[in-house]
Amino acid sequence: MPVVRLTEYSQRGGCAAKLGPGELAGVLKQLPVTFNPNVLVGIATSDDAGVYKLNATTALVQTVDFFTPIVDDPYLFGQIAAANSLSDIYAMGATPITALNLVAFPNCKLPGEVLQAILQGGQDKVAESGAVIIGGHSIADDEPKYGLTVTGLAHPDKIWTNAGAQPGDQLVLTKALGTGILTSAARADLFPQGVAAATAGMAALNAVAAKVAAGFSVHACTDITGFGLLGHLYEVAAGSKVSITVNSAALPLLPDAAEAAGMGLVPAGAYANRNYLKTVTFAEHVQENIRDICFDPQTSGGLLLAIPAKQAEELLAALHDAGLAQACLIGQVMDGGGEIYVR
Repeated sequence: MPVVRLTEYSQRGGCAAKLGPGELAGVLKQLPVTFNPNVLVGIATSDDAGVYKLNATTALVQTVDFFTPIVDDPYLFGQIAAANSLSDIYAMGATPITALNLVAFPNCKLPGEVLQAILQGGQDKVAESGAVIIGGHSIADDEPKYGLTVTGLAHPDKIWTNAGAQPGDQLVLTKALGTGILTSAARADLFPQGVAAATAGMAALNAVAAKVAAGFSVHACTDITGFGLLGHLYEVAAGSKVSITVNSAALPLLPDAAEAAGMGLVPAGAYANRNYLKTVTFAEHVQENIRDICFDPQTSGGLLLAIPAKQAEELLAALHDAGLAQACLIGQVMDGGGEIYVR
């Protein structure tokens, strides 16, 4: 296969290519809300996946996710895209069983070996999850894009959503932040150590975090992706009708992320996230580069778990014992109506 620099074929990479939350919300609110008694989780709470009850013991959990290249290596791009798609299933407390490929490919610009490597990366990551790819769909396009629809199963009474956080809960984040900023750095050939750490983190499944958390009383869960830490925290706060305090000093950061943000290597999606969120209040001491990281669009980010305070330290220790050394307690849930305070 010829050497290609896959990111040169796209203007934005990974979840930073998502539509901004404000633009998307403005369109979706114009659509009628449909009702079906078997829909346990729909679009009302901006959750990670939809949930449809099949019977008293089984619910179908479905999600779809795809994006443009965030790394140059085709095989690695396939792995990251698959890990990101599977993450929505883990964030709902479900187990993935099947997946379908979604492919857009510039077949007049890139050879077929590149597409084969992308698909092989995705297939290997899906196999690692225990699920299986059973088909897909492709179109010719000027920009390469890849992702999957994923179907999982869960017990209807054990679904996690982003709308169940309770005052007094502690918040646990399982991966470090800064993937959007560091992939911007990669395009400028800067911060290779940080870029390598970000790439490894994006390719890692959230399966272990979900398995460990299943042994605790999870009140709410989401994964941190394109809307950034604060965007997804806002969805939790608004859906749960609570407010949230974030301890900025406790945030897990990827190597070089703070320095790269300080140099202005901030993707456009971070500014869209910042402009949309009007309920965030920063303490004066929180530096601008840390604020940028809080808004930074993450690709295949970690799980954010709201858990009773009395279980938080035990969950954190269990995550560390399972090899998730970056997991941290990052904040608390309080009474309120969707406000976020970063101190």
